[in-house]
Amino acid sequence: MSPEKLTYMANQIAGFFRNRPHEEAVAGVADHISKFWEPRMRAQLFDMLSQAGDRFDPLVLEAGPKIRPVK
Repeated sequence: MSPEKLTYMANQIAGFFRNRPHEEAVAGVADHISKFWEPRMRAQLFDMLSQAGDRFDPLVLEAGPKIRPVK
């Protein structure tokens, strides 16, 4: 998937959870990505977060360590 599309999708998820209490929003982003993104997408996200996280919504950055790892 293109990095732009993956970034857009992750930030869109963060936008959905933005109006919830902070901890609930972070958990919601992590839970959604863990449940609905295939391993290749999560692996690409982890790689992108480690390289240039500034393009991501702060909720995505905070949720990163809570997203289910790729085996």
